[in-house]
Amino acid sequence: MSTTGERRSENGPDEGPGGSNRVAAVSDNGINRTVFSGASVIILAIAIWAMITPEDAASTIGVLVGWVSEGLGWYYILAATLFLIFVIYLAASKHGTIRLGPEKSRPDYGIFAWASMLFAAGIGVDLMFFSVAEPVTHYLDPPQGDPETLAAARESVVWTLFHYGITGWAMYALMGMALGYFAFRRGLPLAVRSSLYPLIGKRVHGRAGHTVDIAASLGTVFGIATSLGIGVVQLNFGLNFLFDIPQGVAAQIGLVALAVVMATLSAVAGVDRGIRRLSQLNVVLAIVLMGFILFSGDPLYLLNGLVLNIGDYVSGFTDMTLDTFAYDQPTAWLNAWTLFFWAWWIAWAPFVGLFLARISRGRTVRQFVAATLVIPFLFTATFLSIFGNAALGLVRGGNGEFGETAMNAPEEGFYTLLAQYPGVTFTAGLATVVGLLFYVTSADSGALVLSNLTSRLATPTTDARPWVRVFWSIAIGLITLAMLLVGGVPTLQNATIIMGLPFSFVMFFVAWGLYKALNREVSDERRFLRGSAGPSADAPADPPEDPDRAEPVPAGRD
Repeated sequence: MSTTGERRSENGPDEGPGGSNRVAAVSDNGINRTVFSGASVIILAIAIWAMITPEDAASTIGVLVGWVSEGLGWYYILAATLFLIFVIYLAASKHGTIRLGPEKSRPDYGIFAWASMLFAAGIGVDLMFFSVAEPVTHYLDPPQGDPETLAAARESVVWTLFHYGITGWAMYALMGMALGYFAFRRGLPLAVRSSLYPLIGKRVHGRAGHTVDIAASLGTVFGIATSLGIGVVQLNFGLNFLFDIPQGVAAQIGLVALAVVMATLSAVAGVDRGIRRLSQLNVVLAIVLMGFILFSGDPLYLLNGLVLNIGDYVSGFTDMTLDTFAYDQPTAWLNAWTLFFWAWWIAWAPFVGLFLARISRGRTVRQFVAATLVIPFLFTATFLSIFGNAALGLVRGGNGEFGETAMNAPEEGFYTLLAQYPGVTFTAGLATVVGLLFYVTSADSGALVLSNLTSRLATPTTDARPWVRVFWSIAIGLITLAMLLVGGVPTLQNATIIMGLPFSFVMFFVAWGLYKALNREVSDERRFLRGSAGPSADAPADPPEDPDRAEPVPAGRD
């Protein structure tokens, strides 16, 4: 297996199950007018409304998020748990050996390049934002029990790992393997609607399919906007810390504009030349920053903390995963943390899942699930534990001022922690570069995925036209800026809780459709081995027809 990250070319054209070439080349790479116009009109309307009447927007968002959290908080927690159980079951079952592509296909990317894109697409600059702020906040204001105790210290990092743990990555795994399976093995378009083909058949090309892809696009835009909003606020403080650039709307507009330009250039360059290289650079620089904190401080304390945190996470996972705090519910804490994170993962799931499917052709279901759950989490857990325990060490050592800053002004926490170590100019500068790259890799991946999701593409590995990618880069920037003007990061968090809800229902249908298709493929294989070959009635062996066209649609085209 290649470890260079260079894309393999020996696979040849995309093939269907059994090696037959099922993806026909077509020249039409135009937009899907219904999905593109529906999603873009809604996004732009919300952005304009928020910019013109920010107080009205803030009030409406507050009412909606209150209704969702109070009435459906239990649903978010249960749904997240069920998604995790489902993907682990698929990986461990007889379905785990099925490839996301033809039987003869092999991965397009080596381990390091694939893992880098896996991680960089799934985690944004928020990792830096919350790696200091969240553990300190849980220590000073825990959801239950007394603050500033040994128990609160242990639980503070574990809650952080839980919110960034395998539960969230399972949502990415579900969407990624569903999209990859139907696109690369069944020859359907690389779009969320394809996952529903076993359930509704050719209607995926009609209103039902358009509705699903619009919902996926809306959730994606708000999920990315939340990360970018967090990144803007933190980078604004970082530039103030380094160069005395004032904090405020003007600087934030400039950062949004910079991110849009960089994300556009990267997205237009494509996966190989743009996103892959930025992702690899991002991971390397993040490791350098993490290593500096580890060895400049107390490495034994931080390494002991890392092992303890992972142990506590593993031993307490089952208790935490369905904990709704029913008897004494900390509603504000749940809204700010668990409910927000689960909604955020759900909102990101169509975007990251589609991107992961795009880069994971040729891997088996088992390989894909194992890598998606384990590789990014190990890196994330290490990063969160080292920075979280370094921050807790300061607070527990008597630096109460730092603790209050990290809890009440979380965008300042990361840089304030770096200021406690030697060489702060270097580390703060490096942190700013890493944050900007996290920022851009989220934005460029999002723009690429949104453009593909709203287009009619010749094959699953074809990308949309450059102008569509430019449009979505700008649209993401506008909605980010609009939500920042309304109320900053809390408004972005609340909007994510709201926008993630509709797509959570879609994800259950995606899981159902995927299970149905995988189960029938296994049944067909068994019948074939017994000598009674013949495809299952529901298996999309022939390219489905587009109701808007007279001729059959080649596989891979919407």
